Amino acid sequence: MGEILLQNLSLLDPAAGALLPGREVLIRDDMVALVRHGPITAPAAQAIDLGGRVVMPGLIDCHVHVTAALVNLWAMDSMMPSLVTASAGAILRGMILRGYTSVRDAGGADLGVKVALERGLFTGPRLFISGHAISETGGHGDFRARVFHGEPCSCGRLLSSIGRIADGVDAVRAAVRDEIRLGADQIKIMASGSVGSPTDRLTYLAYSKPELEAFTDEAARHETYVMAHAYTAAAIRRCVEAGVRSIEHGNLVDAEVADLMAERGVFLVPTLVAFETLANHGRDLGFPAEAFPKIQHVLEVGTRSLEIARRAGVKIAIGSDLLGELHRFQTREFTIRSQALPAAEILRSATTIGAELLQMCGRLGVIAPGAFADLLVVDGDPLADIAVLVGEGERLAAIMKGGQWVKNTLAP
Repeated sequence: MGEILLQNLSLLDPAAGALLPGREVLIRDDMVALVRHGPITAPAAQAIDLGGRVVMPGLIDCHVHVTAALVNLWAMDSMMPSLVTASAGAILRGMILRGYTSVRDAGGADLGVKVALERGLFTGPRLFISGHAISETGGHGDFRARVFHGEPCSCGRLLSSIGRIADGVDAVRAAVRDEIRLGADQIKIMASGSVGSPTDRLTYLAYSKPELEAFTDEAARHETYVMAHAYTAAAIRRCVEAGVRSIEHGNLVDAEVADLMAERGVFLVPTLVAFETLANHGRDLGFPAEAFPKIQHVLEVGTRSLEIARRAGVKIAIGSDLLGELHRFQTREFTIRSQALPAAEILRSATTIGAELLQMCGRLGVIAPGAFADLLVVDGDPLADIAVLVGEGERLAAIMKGGQWVKNTLAP
């Protein structure tokens, strides 16, 4: 791919929360080769003058569902797999054009989608897959209606491959092993009730302690980790004590459990935009009516979970958790978080903290030698106004992933 030299820019350093003027960045193939204050001599490189714009690392969304083609998940059972896959391609393209150069799928995407991205058949972010999210019978992930008395299908798949059911320590271990066989980068489990499932309450505690420990033990033996859907403080505590690496949602966390999370190095991935958009648009798009009292409950606590986690020193990553027609609101998570957090902290959540959660420190979330050349050229300063990252990428003059331009309005 050769060399690209980026000149006349200010470099956004998320770790320091600062703009570094007068930098130049040399890209060699798919990596950052050199960052320097002052000129870089690279006569063979294609030089691009960025006109004083801000260059920052690509964004990382640690909770997406790229195969969730519809808000009405129940209708996806009648979608052909080929249509689901085609829809995923469009969803992924939208994500990278919003500036997300890496995303972690929380249930649904399989190895084929990841390979399609790697081969250039789809345009989209780097994808870290969980395969099927694993649920107990009757938990979030078991979407059978109460009138249905049969067993889940023998392959364990529900909702066009978003989830599977496993009960008991042996079945849990087998499910983890199978998802890793199928290519999962990490394991996603449903450890509490949810707003979107028909037969559980938010306060339900899913899986026994031995089952939770089996998940984390099996994942660790395969050199990966567990991410857990959990809302309440009680559910979160059980996950943390069992060795889970990241808590998804976590709206009802309390100070005591947040302290435990910080002590154990457990990440929090709030997904506040999901509840706001479901409350505003979900009824019209077929989300079940019985979910809305639960949605209202988690909306009422608003940004409280962010404030509690921040005070405790918990590492907070960015997540969106949007479905189908609502993916266009992905960057509104920044707007919601700005009600409680300064821009510098939000940017760390979307870059360096996300990279740490993905176990990609030094490779993602930074612009430094040895990192992947995943970067954004921004019209404006996100540290001064996080809103320049909100929308459909209108303020992104250029987007690079792996040393290749996905969008470029600047180069000749």
